Parts: sequence; C-alpha cells; structure tokens
Amino acid sequence: MSQQITIIDYGMGNLWSVQSAVRYLGYNPVVSSNPSEIASADVLILPGVGSFHKAMAALKNSRLDEAILEAVKIRERKIIGICLGMQLLSMHSKEDGDNIGLRLIPTEVERFDIDIIGNLKVPHIGFNEVISQDQSILFKNIKPSSDFYFVHSYRLCPGEFHGQHAICHYGQDFLAAYEHENIFATQFHPEKSQTNGLKLLKNFLEY
Repeated sequence: MSQQITIIDYGMGNLWSVQSAVRYLGYNPVVSSNPSEIASADVLILPGVGSFHKAMAALKNSRLDEAILEAVKIRERKIIGICLGMQLLSMHSKEDGDNIGLRLIPTEVERFDIDIIGNLKVPHIGFNEVISQDQSILFKNIKPSSDFYFVHSYRLCPGEFHGQHAICHYGQDFLAAYEHENIFATQFHPEKSQTNGLKLLKNFLEY
C-alpha cells in the first residue's frame, strides 16, 4: 500500500517547487490545509518561507499545529521541515518576539549575529557547504561535505542532540539538518539543491 504523502499548506510555503520535486521522484503527494487529513497522513512535509511569528499564528489559527503533533507524536508518522518549516519544529524563536514553536527539535532559533559574521550578508542566500554525519539517513550516498541551497536570516543554534545532525558555517555555525526517530528537518531547500537535494528527499521518503 502506498504512503499518503501530505504537504502542509498554511499559506507560507513554496508548495509548487516541493510538490514538483516529490513528483519527480515518482510519488504523488497531496497538498492540504485540512487538519483531519494532516493528522491521518503517513508522511508530512512542512515547507515554509517568511516570518516565524506569522507562521505559528497561521498554524494555530487553523489548528494545524494540533494536527501535526497528533500525527508525529501520537501516531508516530514521519515529518520533514524545510527552511522555515524546520525552524517551526524548534522550541522557540526570537524572531518578532519570543515565539513558542512545535517543540520537536530541542533548540532555539536566533538571528545571525552581525558582530560575529562581520561583513557577510543577511539573509544568507545561495549554496553553502553542509557537513553531515556518517550514520545519517538523510545524507545516505551523499558526500559528507556537500553543497545545498539556503535562503534565511535566522538560524537554529547547534548543540548536543540525540540522533543525527548536520552543520553549516556562515560566519558562525548553525544547524543545517536534523534527524531523530521520525523527525527530520533541513534549513536548506532540498527541492532547490539540484542532485544532492533530490537524493536527500528520496532518502527521507524511502526511509
């Protein structure tokens, strides 16, 4: 029986590019803003661009936050957060105040520190090197030092984590990818990262 792959639509994601990438890999994802459909999905993809504060408000107002947590924590379905979607899985963000996230990744989101990164531009835009770990599911058959495409002004702080994670350096280290049990996330856009990104999405979907 095929998996129901659901791309979560809360009004703040580049859904078409994610959907196109998943279809290219031979899957037939659905795009949904229906809490019941999301709660019952087998696989969830949470994309996103823009403000953490607005995104969490949109999820809460539509009760999609509850649907996501039901699917992931109660039904133990797998999820991948992409870009802002990854940040939404964190504990909280300091963007536009102190905002509580979905609390699935045990770290916080902060803006790049200009005092540390110096003359580097924010937002961080373009391909950058990601250093992954040997046992990673997401980075299977991908070189441990590979380029992926980023667009972001805020970053997830690195730390000690269960499971696997990957790091990128842009003036300062930040969490570029995370995976533990059924929770996966990338700060970069795999759907815009050419061959490496498609391999990573395929690894996630086939796991």
